[in-house]
Amino acid sequence: MKRLNHIIYIVAFFLAGNLMSQKGNPLEEIKNDSTNTFYYIVQGDTIPREFIDLEEVVLLNKLEFTSKKDRRRYLILRRKTRKVYPYAKLASERLAVMQERLDGIEDRRARRKYTKRIQKYIEEEFSEKLKKLTRTEGQILVKLIHRQTGVTAFDLVKELRTGWRAFWYNTTANMFDISIKEEYLPFDVKEDYLIEDILERSFQSNILERQSPAFTIDFLDLTDHWNRKSNGN
Repeated sequence: MKRLNHIIYIVAFFLAGNLMSQKGNPLEEIKNDSTNTFYYIVQGDTIPREFIDLEEVVLLNKLEFTSKKDRRRYLILRRKTRKVYPYAKLASERLAVMQERLDGIEDRRARRKYTKRIQKYIEEEFSEKLKKLTRTEGQILVKLIHRQTGVTAFDLVKELRTGWRAFWYNTTANMFDISIKEEYLPFDVKEDYLIEDILERSFQSNILERQSPAFTIDFLDLTDHWNRKSNGN
C-alpha cells in the first residue's frame, strides 16, 4: 500500500507538471526586477507573493567522538553506507516501476510473465555486484532496502518469488551472519541512527542523491532522541 501511494504521488506530480506547462497555464510566476518582488498571475489577476519558497535545510551538529575507536567505526560505517545506498535506491525505483506497470496489466498470465521477466532482469543486474559486498555491507544494504521500500528484503523475495525461496535466501544469508528480515529502526538501534546521520550529511554534501524513505523519519527528532539517551534521560 505504501509503495502504491508512492506511485500515485509520482504520477500525480508528473501530470501536474505536464498540465502547468501547457498553453493557457492558469498559474504563472513573474518577478519585478526593479522591486525584487515576485508575483503570481492567476487568470489575468496579479497577486504579490511576499516570500520565496526555500527547501528545508537541516542544520547538522559537528561530529564529536568519545574516542579514536568510535571515530574509526563511524568512518568505516560511512564508507560502507555510501557504497551500498545507491543499490537500495535503485531497487526502490525498479520496484516502483514494476508495480506501476503491473497495475496496468489485468490478465493474470501476462502479469506473471512480466513479473518473471523483471525478476530475471533484477537478478542479472544486481547479482554480480552484490556478490562483491562484505557481510557488513550486505547487512547495511538489507536495512536500507527496508528504508527505501518499507518492506524487508525477505518479504520482497517472498512477494517476487515464493515463501520457500525467501526462506532459503534467509537461511543462506544466515550462514554469513546476515538476516534479510532485518528492519531499519533508527529510533531503536544506534547503528541505524548513525546510518541516518551519514545519509543526511551525504545528501547535503551532494555525495549521495536524496531519495525519501518509505516511512517518515524526522532527523531532528531522531537526533534529539539519541542525545537524550546519551545524557541518560
